[in-house]
Amino acid sequence: MTAPVVTRVVGADDAGIADAVSRLAGGGLVAFPTETVYGLGADASNGEAVARLYAAKGRPSFNPLIAHVPDLAAARALAEFTAEAARLAQAFWPGPLTLVLRKTPRCPVADLATAGLDTVAARVPDHPVAQKILAALGRPVVAPSANRSGHVSPTTAAHVLADLGGRIDLIVDGGATPVGVESTIVACLDGPALLRPGGLSRATIEHALGRPLAAAPANAPGAAPLAPGMLASHYAPRTPLRLNAENVEPGEALLAFGPGFVGGADKAVRVLNLSPRGDVIEAAANLFSHLRLLDAAGATAIAVMPIPHDDLGEAINDRLRRAAAPR
Repeated sequence: MTAPVVTRVVGADDAGIADAVSRLAGGGLVAFPTETVYGLGADASNGEAVARLYAAKGRPSFNPLIAHVPDLAAARALAEFTAEAARLAQAFWPGPLTLVLRKTPRCPVADLATAGLDTVAARVPDHPVAQKILAALGRPVVAPSANRSGHVSPTTAAHVLADLGGRIDLIVDGGATPVGVESTIVACLDGPALLRPGGLSRATIEHALGRPLAAAPANAPGAAPLAPGMLASHYAPRTPLRLNAENVEPGEALLAFGPGFVGGADKAVRVLNLSPRGDVIEAAANLFSHLRLLDAAGATAIAVMPIPHDDLGEAINDRLRRAAAPR
């Protein structure tokens, strides 16, 4: 466990941005908003800073991190772009898309951040606070979700403080994040493959490519996953989840979706609706904050109503399935 530190929360003004850049340059840990969720940033080229990040999150060291950069030119210093990778980058960067690519010979990202792999995960975030920090620092920044490993991802500065207060140096409060689920991860190695559904839908990516994405390759036993979010149990609240629930059992809370409720909802410990109008984009934005609130409700379990698998529904169901996995 990391030694306790005083975690300060600063605004996303010029002074706050300058403070964040100074802390990162000195090897510190800084949480800041992206368009997906809040990221916990560390200088990707500083192995000691990356190690402190793993320790602060309690993150498995074999789970690789995403290197964030301000633009495609900076990403080309880290990774070798195939023609299809370049097409995706030009179409969707800045935005909620991470590309897993072969490292360049002089890739500055620390081996610890890539879990010793010969690949690197890179992203250009579409958020003004993240963009200002990355441009001012001039180095890649690893920025996994700013929460304890396996916990629900944070979409506000308050979520970050609740999970990581006393473990990191600084939180830049830029308000709630608009997308609410992590980036979609696509490997462009032997052909584009979807490693993790996220804030950019499969259909949108496939339309840009003009062909279907391949399935994620299976990890060899004991091998490092190619990308974050590929562990079986992840994004997990402490309260057990019961998926595709058709009723609410005594003592359960309910995570609802759509205009109607399942049987027993009136007896639930607490009810929160991801989207009363049945909109998966609204549901994605509410997912992690609603899980956090229901996790604190003292329920024996969280019953989760069925959610369509279309568009961002795929990412939502992926997160819920991982959150419900045995651990």
